[in-house]
Order: sequence, then C-alpha cells, then structure tokens
Amino acid sequence: MTIDAILASIDAEIAQLKQARTLLSGGASPAAKKGGRPAGVVKADAEPVKKRKRRISPEGRARIVAAVKARWAKAKAGKTAVNKPAKNAAKKAAPPAKTAAKRKLSAAARKRIADAQRKRWAAVKAEKSAKKAPAKKMAKESPAKRTAIAKKAAPKNAPAAKAKENVPEMVTPTTAEVAAS
Repeated sequence: MTIDAILASIDAEIAQLKQARTLLSGGASPAAKKGGRPAGVVKADAEPVKKRKRRISPEGRARIVAAVKARWAKAKAGKTAVNKPAKNAAKKAAPPAKTAAKRKLSAAARKRIADAQRKRWAAVKAEKSAKKAPAKKMAKESPAKRTAIAKKAAPKNAPAAKAKENVPEMVTPTTAEVAAS
C-alpha cells in the first residue's frame, strides 16, 4: 500500500466518524451549530426580561473614593499621597503658612502703561487714515470740483487768470499726443 492510499482511507474513516457524531448529537455538524436563539427571535409567550442595574458594593465604592482622594492629594501636594490622619495631624501641629501677597501696580505705573498704549493706537490709526484718505479724495473729486475748490481758495480780489493758474492741469490723451508730436 502506498502513502496516498493510506491517507485516503484515514480521511474516509474520519468522514464516517463525523457523520456518526452528527447523527448522535441530533442535528447539524458541530461547526454549523451555534448555541442559543438567533438574534431578534423572541418566544411568543416569553415575558420581556428587565436588565438588572449593576450595583457596586460599599467596599468597592470605599476603595474607589480612597484612590481618588489619594490621587488628588498627590496632584495638589506634588508629593506621594499622605494618609488622612497624618495629614490632619500635620495641619493641627503647624500654623497655616501665609501665601505670598499678590503684586499690584501703582496708579502711576498703570497710568504710564495706559498712556503709552493710547499713543501706540493713535499712531496706528493715523497711519491707516493717511493711507486711505488720498485714495478716497482722488477717487471722489472730479475736475469740476477741483476748479471749484481752487476758486474758493483764491483771494476774492484776485483776477480770474490767477485762479486758473492755481488749478492743476489735467493730462488727457489729446494733450499727451500733442506734447509727443
């Protein structure tokens, strides 16, 4: 007999034994069978089961409280946790330590700071208005307005020729072409 023939006969015996097992166990193969009821299927006559609320024992709660207190004491003190009785004894024995007084600015120092800040903001606002003002004026003023402004600025007794000299000359495409020629 060859090795392949021996392996084939063993596989056949294993298959027969598995089949006998499924027949004896009363149903499908053990790999296919799952325990319990399929999800979502409820017996018609079964009452809904209330889930019981889980409760912690008083001892368990006391352990948790002690651990939390120890952790906070360690965080506050920056040291290892101290037992509560020893902590209370230390408080009673030593007088309470005074905290350092909060530093305050004098009125004169606060006034100097406020004045310097006002000065800084005034400079920023002046810079902004200097940038915006010329662009707005140039965009709004028409040539007719410029002549009217120049006439108002000229002295009342001055002749009209002098008023025209004060008005800046507008460069138009026609004058530019004439100057180029």
